[in-house]
Amino acid sequence: MTDTLTVGVLGTGIMGAAMARNLARAGHTVRAWNRTRAKAEPLTADGVTVTGTPAEAVRGADAVLTMLYDGPAVLDVMREAADALRPGTAWVQSTTAGTEAIGELAAFARAHRLVFFDAPVLGTRQPAEAGQLLVLAAGPGAHREAVAPVLDAVGARTVWTGEDGSDGSATRLKLVANSWVIAATGAVGEVLALSQALGVDPESFFDVIAGGPLDMGYLRAKAALVLDDRLTPAQFAVSTAAKDARLIVRAGEQHGVRLDLAAAGADRLERAAAQGHADEDMAAAYFASFEEPPKG
Repeated sequence: MTDTLTVGVLGTGIMGAAMARNLARAGHTVRAWNRTRAKAEPLTADGVTVTGTPAEAVRGADAVLTMLYDGPAVLDVMREAADALRPGTAWVQSTTAGTEAIGELAAFARAHRLVFFDAPVLGTRQPAEAGQLLVLAAGPGAHREAVAPVLDAVGARTVWTGEDGSDGSATRLKLVANSWVIAATGAVGEVLALSQALGVDPESFFDVIAGGPLDMGYLRAKAALVLDDRLTPAQFAVSTAAKDARLIVRAGEQHGVRLDLAAAGADRLERAAAQGHADEDMAAAYFASFEEPPKG
């Protein structure tokens, strides 16, 4: 492989579209597919070829990158592409798929003689668009140099967690990180909801914690999205965060750990989605605190 690759990108949502753009900007030949083609079409302005089927996207590719909704979606799409996959192709699997799905995806890779990389990413829309994601990756050291141009195009840094993508070490680390993100986001929403209910200006709370150990940039960033009504376009959508929260809860159950905050976070996110906020930023879980839409 040379440094300039042909990459098939399957899934062009918030993250996948940004990754496809950055791959094209890095000089790679990029073919992208999305279940709803209209959502992928804007990528043509960045030099990405949009295809009608997954098989068209991956045929002859040096690497395939999957960024879909969940593990079952990835497996379904890769099965659609199966006949066009070339043995030896590097598969960079970046969907947050959960610990159970990774084994099935790795088995598919073995059956089709693909080089499997478990490679979820940390980051939201803004770092994705800037090519500044943090890639968490597990995969064979002998093939890392070949896949490095893909990882370098989409991320600022790659943290290697192991030699075997099938053991899910990168996915496990991603779930741990996301458990913190979901808990922190839930806390932001409840602080703002309680402030409103008690007639407290949120800025008073921010002033109280300013510069101390309880202050954090994430709190202020997510709170600003709610207070300034900037929940769209989503940095990380409510519906996707709810899915991740359920994966976290399930992973805990499998290992004998009860994750009350993650379960409550999933409930809040699902309630917000049911209220009509599914496609808004996950900070919109704030609305789950109210039976009726808050005023003002």
